[in-house]
Amino acid sequence: MFRKILIANRGEIACRVIKTARRLGIATVSVYSDADTQSLHRWSADESIRIGPAPASKSYLDPCAVIAACEATGADAVHPGYGFLSENVAFAQSLSERGITFIGPNTHAIAIMGDKIESKKAAEIADVNVVPGFVDVVRDANDAVRVANEIGYPVMLKASAGGGGKGMRVVSDDGECRQGFIQASHEALGGFGDDRLFVEKFIEHPRHIEIQILADQYGNVVSLGERECSIQRRHQKIIEEAPSPFIDEQIRERMSSQAIQLAKSVNYVSAGTVEFIVDKQRNFYFLEMNTRLQVEHPVTEFITRIDLVEEMIRVSAGEALSFEQSDIGINGHSIECRLYAEDPSRDFLPSTGRVNSYLVPEENEVVRIDSGIKEGSDISIYYDPMLAKAISFGASRDDAIDNMLSVLDRCYIEGVVHNVRFLSALLSHQRFRDGDLTTTLIAEEYPDGFTNGPIDNVDIELLVAVAAYAHVKTEGRINGLAPQRTIKKVAVLSDRQIPLKLMAEPEGYLVSIGDKDLLIESQWCVGDILFFAVVGGHSVCIQIQRIINGYRITHSGCQIDVHLYAPRVAELSQYMVEKESPDLSAFLLSPMPGLLVSINVKVGQKVKATEELVVVEAMKMENTLRADRDVVVDEILVEAGDSVTVNQPLLLFRRE
Repeated sequence: MFRKILIANRGEIACRVIKTARRLGIATVSVYSDADTQSLHRWSADESIRIGPAPASKSYLDPCAVIAACEATGADAVHPGYGFLSENVAFAQSLSERGITFIGPNTHAIAIMGDKIESKKAAEIADVNVVPGFVDVVRDANDAVRVANEIGYPVMLKASAGGGGKGMRVVSDDGECRQGFIQASHEALGGFGDDRLFVEKFIEHPRHIEIQILADQYGNVVSLGERECSIQRRHQKIIEEAPSPFIDEQIRERMSSQAIQLAKSVNYVSAGTVEFIVDKQRNFYFLEMNTRLQVEHPVTEFITRIDLVEEMIRVSAGEALSFEQSDIGINGHSIECRLYAEDPSRDFLPSTGRVNSYLVPEENEVVRIDSGIKEGSDISIYYDPMLAKAISFGASRDDAIDNMLSVLDRCYIEGVVHNVRFLSALLSHQRFRDGDLTTTLIAEEYPDGFTNGPIDNVDIELLVAVAAYAHVKTEGRINGLAPQRTIKKVAVLSDRQIPLKLMAEPEGYLVSIGDKDLLIESQWCVGDILFFAVVGGHSVCIQIQRIINGYRITHSGCQIDVHLYAPRVAELSQYMVEKESPDLSAFLLSPMPGLLVSINVKVGQKVKATEELVVVEAMKMENTLRADRDVVVDEILVEAGDSVTVNQPLLLFRRE
């Protein structure tokens, strides 16, 4: 067994590998860039070492820096996590030449399967179903257009060395194809150091389903079942589950058989994932093979009770798998939600800043949190926006969903915009509950983005009652008053006023709203963010933040502001004039923090609606900002190469 493992990664996956290594009695080394000086993963390992400045290309993507760290710390093995150098053949080869074990597959398998083009060729040879397409590199934008027309739109432009949604574009015509080629190749070069693209047919309304395999050095290969990864935005997964609600035992066996067949054909060793795209008729096509650990591996661990990181370590140390295919069962259901620093109301654009507050539930037999942050962590523009992963388990799919909703209600993150409420809304959506999933679900159900969960999904009276409870306790504390026996208030919401009455009880308040009585029993203290209570015999957790004359309440993806007034004050509140927001329509504002890659207009230029204006790069993704109407560029307020902040004015327009 290894003596010391260096984790060539950062964030939650580095912390996760450290936990298993520590349980196995193996010392760990973390590496960090200048942007991660105070990161959680740096301080979680037994020792840590700096490997370079903030940009990934000069730190986490620099093989020489990581190898130097191995030699300086005496690490005899490297776990690459996912992304960065996890599928870099030259890096794995360099480690081998220095007698350092790469905890992953051999370089032959990485070279073939880690390359999207070569893996498709290998899949065809291994008699695995593949997506129709052009299995070769497209030379330039014109070549991409030619190939796309031969295949037939819509098509997918994909980075050969890509993953995680980067270097990917779905295009529907020649114009989109040319522009998509430029953007995808730029992203691929920046994210993977390889700008090669290929083209394949885009399967409409597909499901993304993958098979987890494990293989040792003695020819043993097993399947650990499938994961459903169809809930995606910007080609990036955000909710995964195992098993899939769509796949039956017969299809599972066929997919597993092809995955094992493919792994054996390239002498695969270690954990790996064979990804398939599946249509409505359950026809499945090979998409790619990830020769590394997957972000979503915890759901497989929950339903199989197999630690994939441990198995990777043991296999790389020369041990044989301690189980056979017949030993692997699927028990219960598990769901993973990725907590991202991004704004669902603004096309999931990334958010940066400092995490001022970070509260997550404690782990237990049905809850797991894989986190890469803590209070005080800085979320920069340099890396992926994932903050943490919440994983739930249940005896059934409905149980797993309910447990996850409870987990998300107890996740409070302040300081950066995040997607926690959106995740709750998705889990509560009837399509998700029904298992009617496709990779286009978010685009179909939230075409204008997400601002708030549907009010119908929550008990408004409960949220109002909680706000009233908190308001009365706060008033009593501020004024030093003993609780009154009966208190009358009016809750003012954005669209209604709700009269209510509170009656003090030994453990809380009985809140009467119309003909509905809610007994709220709670030990909540003024200032607490999480409001734990028993209401009608049921335990609830609701997030609560104080605002002027009331509280902002968040629960099950829904957020409402509840203002509490005496009846006469509530009557007069309708006459209060709201302050109008300033008119900023003459400016192009940056929707996110990032690097201004290019400015594609000039002063005095007439611009038509939908024309490209500027390109902003944030967290390894390029985002094109376009005109929303016909205008003339009056002034350019920035320069290419500038770092910009959210809502920073970039261009000033005038009308003709």
